[in-house]
Amino acid sequence: MHSLWRKICDNILAPSQLSGGQIVDMLTPAGRSAELRRHAASVIMARVQLIAGLFAILVPLCAIVDLIVFDLDTAFQLIGLRLLSAAIFAALAWPREASLTRPYTQALAALLLLLLVPSLFHLLSADLLARASTTHAQQLVAQLYAYLPTVVLGGLAIFPLTALEALLFALPVIGLGLGSALLIEQPLTLAQYGGTLWFMVMMLGVAMFSGMSQCHYMATLVVRAMHDPLTGAYTRQSGEEALKLLFRLNHMSGKSLTLAFFDLDRFKSINDRYGHEAGDRCLRQLADSVRAGLRRSDILIRWGGEEFVAALPDTPVEKVPALLQRLRQGGLGERPDGQPLTASIGVASSAEPAAGSWENLIQRADLRMYAAKQQGRDAVVWPDGSCLTLTPAAEISSTAATTSTTA
Repeated sequence: MHSLWRKICDNILAPSQLSGGQIVDMLTPAGRSAELRRHAASVIMARVQLIAGLFAILVPLCAIVDLIVFDLDTAFQLIGLRLLSAAIFAALAWPREASLTRPYTQALAALLLLLLVPSLFHLLSADLLARASTTHAQQLVAQLYAYLPTVVLGGLAIFPLTALEALLFALPVIGLGLGSALLIEQPLTLAQYGGTLWFMVMMLGVAMFSGMSQCHYMATLVVRAMHDPLTGAYTRQSGEEALKLLFRLNHMSGKSLTLAFFDLDRFKSINDRYGHEAGDRCLRQLADSVRAGLRRSDILIRWGGEEFVAALPDTPVEKVPALLQRLRQGGLGERPDGQPLTASIGVASSAEPAAGSWENLIQRADLRMYAAKQQGRDAVVWPDGSCLTLTPAAEISSTAATTSTTA
């Protein structure tokens, strides 16, 4: 028994490497990051549109069964419900631009509507089918209609939902399924509906497990794809996507987006003299120091090599000195020789004239970063062209003297 449990742990549980925080993230969406929400929203919306497109075609086609099995009056009423359902499915499948501010809410609303349409179809047709089902063929078709809520619950399994989300989506579906029984005035006895309820609960359990697995897998992929493995900052590709979104959001709200372009001073000399491992440690120190001074809404991007971009949404240029002051007080880390790490910084803001696009902001911040290097490094150049030295020469001399004495 002990060896069996050990094999389970080594081959099933260990590869997933689930932490306590990850388990919580699979149970509830409260801790999801903004980038994970956007990715989940795109996946959910794409699958909703695919399924809705298929149903928009298949639902009207199945009217042939109604015409064959039921009398014309019943068949035409069912066809009317089918056409209404198909119209809703077609509207869901119609391509639309994702919401900039609430893409996840938009995707969940579309998913809820997709789930409710078959359940409402069953509710509205239950009494009609109960009165019209006199032959064995009609009773068989009516029983197949009764399975629609259960099929809907099973369909939840293809969406990356947390356990709480799957449960909340399942409750109205189960409620509509039970409501159809009340509509045809059948008693909700355990003997008659116990098996159906048990099957629905089983489908819900499968859907919850599948959704949680997809959430964990998606979170792992998003973190690996969007974040630089060395520094934990955004990669350039994911950073460009984030900058594009932030620029549009700040433009719509009329607020400023400010960029600070960091370049680690004399980084090549660290690699040449102390090796690339020492250079990697310096990059991690710089990234950790800058990230510690940022707000939760700010993002840090590794633009390339020793270059980093800090994106500060809803931040006018006038508030950036406070960030730089925090960085100056905390320091950016130490070089292998004990000297403080320094960086040249260029600042650009969307409030500048003719900012135009986030690409223009990057270009301006980059040029000002090079201007800071030309001014002697360890400095920041502002949009107005002024230059501020970050570490006074007296502090550098003091640090150098201390290092020399220690050595």
